[in-house]
Amino acid sequence: MKNIRLHAFGAAMALGFALFPPAAAQAQQIAVGNFGVSANGMPFAVAMEKGYFKAEGITVTGIITSAGGGTSLRNMLAGGVPYGEVNPGVVIAAIQQGADLKIISDNVLTVAEFVWAVKPDSPIKSVKDLKGAKIGYTNPRSTSQGLAMLLLQKGGVAATDAELVRTGGFGEGIAALDAGLITVAAITEPLWSKLKDKYRPIAIASEILPPLDNVVGVTTANMAAEKADFIRAVIRARRTAVEFMNKNPDEAGDMVAKHYNIEPAVARASVRNLTTSRTNGIPYWGTGQIHLAGLKAMVDVQRMVGSITGEVNYDDIIDTRFLPEDIRAIVK
Repeated sequence: MKNIRLHAFGAAMALGFALFPPAAAQAQQIAVGNFGVSANGMPFAVAMEKGYFKAEGITVTGIITSAGGGTSLRNMLAGGVPYGEVNPGVVIAAIQQGADLKIISDNVLTVAEFVWAVKPDSPIKSVKDLKGAKIGYTNPRSTSQGLAMLLLQKGGVAATDAELVRTGGFGEGIAALDAGLITVAAITEPLWSKLKDKYRPIAIASEILPPLDNVVGVTTANMAAEKADFIRAVIRARRTAVEFMNKNPDEAGDMVAKHYNIEPAVARASVRNLTTSRTNGIPYWGTGQIHLAGLKAMVDVQRMVGSITGEVNYDDIIDTRFLPEDIRAIVK
């Protein structure tokens, strides 16, 4: 009977290792807001296709995504995910409400993916013509709402002289423009590369707005303690992917097309556009190094829409110890 029990135990252990090998304990999901839709998450698609995560000794089993930063952050917290990519305004607002979070990398340094466009026959030629315009934005307290307000400021148009219209999403905003419900739509990459022949741009973010941090890497205190090596590996793999994209935009575009379910030509155009974009000399995709001026500027935008109130202690919310040593210094 003892031998039978030992054999049964051994068989159970063998089955357990077959179903859940030791390496699986190191396998984790990550959370990336708007992955598969917006340009911010494209480096993660490249990192997966090129095997950069595996090269760093980790397995990313999947990417949790959603149509908004707030939802992405909630998914991350609920799922015990070690690393997330989220809008900084959402992160800071959560910290102010008591969430034990840290900004650990600076991933997208500008809003260069934004273009504001009109129908070809529109009388609106530039931001100076926005008086009386109906400008679409996605949702209240979103980045697109804050940028629409900045756009009016750049045109010297009072906020009361134009109407901001909630559309619920960028695709919905284009539909609203076609239907005449708005006169100006915010269009982001890769949608812009797909639709740019159909609409006329009146403002390109990289030409009219300053560097504004768009998304940051974030983790919780528990995950920082438990999954530090995994987090560092994710940051390194993403950095390698950004470097590859800069050198091989078309090949990277083909990889992005697979994960974003878009035409390769559209993905290539989008990657080329954003890898060559510079906003006051600042690139769109960063390596992870923190750019404090851009982060503070985005916080000011979030204050405009009411998502952040009060003072922000940046020393308390930023943790650079997960970054490679050569990019650990904060760019001020």
